[in-house]
Amino acid sequence: MANDLLSGASPDDYNASSIEVLEDMEHVRLRPGMYIGGKDERSLHHMVAEIIDNSMDEAVAGHATWIEVELHDNGHVTVRDNGRGIPTDAHPKHPEKSALEIIFCTLNAGGKFSGDSYETSGGLHGVGSSVVNALSDHLRVEVARNKELFMMEFSRGVPQAPLAKIGAAPNRRGTAVTFHPDPDIFGGLTLKPRTLFKMARSKAYLFSGVEIRWKTAIDDGDTPLEATFKFPGGLADYLSETLGSATTYSDKPFAGSVSFQDKFNVPGKVEWAINWTPARDGFIQSYCNTVPTPEGGTHEAGFWAAILKGIKAYGERVSNKKASTITREDLTTGAGALVSCFIREPEFVGQTKDRLATTDAQRMVDNAVRDHFDNWLAADTKSAGAILDFLVLRAEERLRRKQEKETARKSATKKLRLPGKLTDCTSKDRAGTELFIVEGDSAGGSGKGARNRVNQALLPLKGKILNVLGAASSKLNTNAEINDLCEALGVGMGTKFNVDDLRYDKIIIMTDADVDGAHIASLLMTFFFTQMRPLIDQGHLYLACPPLYRLTQGARRVYVADDAEKDAVMAKGLGGKGKIDLQRFKGLGEMDAKDLKETTMDPKTRKLIRVTVQDDEPGDTADLVERLMGKKPELRFQYIQENARFVEELDV
Repeated sequence: MANDLLSGASPDDYNASSIEVLEDMEHVRLRPGMYIGGKDERSLHHMVAEIIDNSMDEAVAGHATWIEVELHDNGHVTVRDNGRGIPTDAHPKHPEKSALEIIFCTLNAGGKFSGDSYETSGGLHGVGSSVVNALSDHLRVEVARNKELFMMEFSRGVPQAPLAKIGAAPNRRGTAVTFHPDPDIFGGLTLKPRTLFKMARSKAYLFSGVEIRWKTAIDDGDTPLEATFKFPGGLADYLSETLGSATTYSDKPFAGSVSFQDKFNVPGKVEWAINWTPARDGFIQSYCNTVPTPEGGTHEAGFWAAILKGIKAYGERVSNKKASTITREDLTTGAGALVSCFIREPEFVGQTKDRLATTDAQRMVDNAVRDHFDNWLAADTKSAGAILDFLVLRAEERLRRKQEKETARKSATKKLRLPGKLTDCTSKDRAGTELFIVEGDSAGGSGKGARNRVNQALLPLKGKILNVLGAASSKLNTNAEINDLCEALGVGMGTKFNVDDLRYDKIIIMTDADVDGAHIASLLMTFFFTQMRPLIDQGHLYLACPPLYRLTQGARRVYVADDAEKDAVMAKGLGGKGKIDLQRFKGLGEMDAKDLKETTMDPKTRKLIRVTVQDDEPGDTADLVERLMGKKPELRFQYIQENARFVEELDV
């Protein structure tokens, strides 16, 4: 009864009619982030990738030889192939509907679950086509199958008419999907020719047997209007083009492919290409069933394990004792690597498939690559010696930097031995250490009691840090708070910044859960972005997520992040006895050490937001930061006018 009184509703008001059941397409439109990542530009282009992946699956299975991607001047995009064509006959479990309609209107429906139609494929969740359909204001499917042409149209996931036979197609086969992303979901965002061009080209590298045709009616001045891609050399061609004229330690990359069927008696294969260069930073691009995996996964882990074991074994054979000190970190510095695997029933993390989680992939890739790498090193001793010498130097530099960091930490502690300043951790190794940047001395006091002394350090700042985009360089160099922050991190600013000198593994901005806290966090992110960009690019910057409220009912205690969550919990109750006691934290300083540790600092229970930069075009983020944080208020006003319609709710 207490919960009913708190919510202002009687028990009779909550009944079966209160339970809302969303149809598949409704749920996708309401929660697009669950299926494609969100409503941003990356998610918009991911819709095209989902349709291309379906055609690539036809090509990899041996049923299609070409795929065409065409961007129209009205913002529609078409993906065509000459594969078997989507089945158009009635579905046996739903005879009133065609198989095509089931595929485009039902989640978890597709031809890739059993493995009978596709041995390896990128789309296994059965949601790609239906999600694209749900998030498009118009989608048309044409299928040429058995010398007949069929067509069906949809709008926001709803069929506009039954599947229709529209004529004969004696010399045509395959599927063509044309769609337009719904502006109700993506606002004013539009598909960019340059992004789709790069996507189409990369697919041709990933499967050398397919021809990719590109067309666009939108001239951005940078992207070809038409192009055809077919690369017999696969990833080796891709790597050569990526590295260009850069000097490399081997004249030819270590490249090859191994069939899992031949080696392990399971469908699939792995293909790779790698070389080392002193001319640029290292990178790796990995794929599974032609789907990019930007966060890596088990196939990447298996590849690096094979390379590391191989180079150490070679060092031992040539009596280079220092080879034993080489780590994966040394391998990836200066290495350009591409890894592509095809496996049956891959397990991805999330629908956007950013990371592969299939355990067997690590073992198979490791075993497949290792033998070939050993043979390659033995056959080309000149390249092997140059690569080994380079990696040994990298290992020596890493060990030297580690020693310098241990000294620098002690030095920085002495320099900042001021009331309310740096409270350092005891660990001498950067790995696993964390620096919390907090507002004021009171928050720092609570943080000291909540932290793990071994690996967590705190640096309280007084008030709001200087807006670096609105300040002169002379003012930037003399600002006490910024100087203290640089001293604590062990690095310089701008051109003097070296990420290798960073004294902590994670830099965590921990501000109050209010408007002022958000402003301070924005100022700090602006500082790191403009003065220490590699710190963000290499995944060192995070935002803490402190709660705004604590609700207590008897022995039960719950923390909530905002007013909406608070209202929901108040209405539902905590399951305890008595009145719910509500406390709003005006700041981190009001939280005791137990509260702060449990909610914000303990890795077992906290939530962190990693700060990342996703530039679709070079400089996009820099331009946005300049508009929002720069000296010209008219640019901020213009941005607010352009984006105000996307604001769904504003708490005053």
